[in-house]
Amino acid sequence: MTNPKEKAKKVSEETEEVVEETVEAVPEEVEQPSAEVEEQLARPLEEVLGHAERAYAAFMEAQRQVANAYRTNEQQIAKAYKRAEQQAENAYDQAIKEAMQARDENVTAVLKARDDAVSQAERAFKRAKDQAEKECEARVEEAQKKREEALAGAWQLRDETVVQAWNIYAKLSR
Repeated sequence: MTNPKEKAKKVSEETEEVVEETVEAVPEEVEQPSAEVEEQLARPLEEVLGHAERAYAAFMEAQRQVANAYRTNEQQIAKAYKRAEQQAENAYDQAIKEAMQARDENVTAVLKARDDAVSQAERAFKRAKDQAEKECEARVEEAQKKREEALAGAWQLRDETVVQAWNIYAKLSR
């Protein structure tokens, strides 16, 4: 398709050529033309006016085509902007969705790790508590055994002392 400006320029140049040819064809000395000559002169003038009208009509058509081209271009730019805007919006939504999904996965992993750590700590606490209980029971048993041994030793010493005292008393009483 030809450029509307080039088309208007071409029509304008053609009009100028026709006008120049017509001006050159008219003699310099103007005499009173006869009816026949006037009729012949009127024809080129009508032709020039016809060319001028066609040139003006072509110019107006070219101007309409330029305006339509600008409108079409503006509409295409608006559509391209809307597409770009929609793509940016979609990319933004996708990025948010992925970020939230990653966050949820990380939170789930951290909660699992925390639960595992709590479970391990509870098991370690139970083992330590059981060990402390066993050690306590062992020490209590050992203390009880020593106490019983000490009491048995003390009872035996008492018995020996009582026997000795009676022996001394028996010797003295004789």
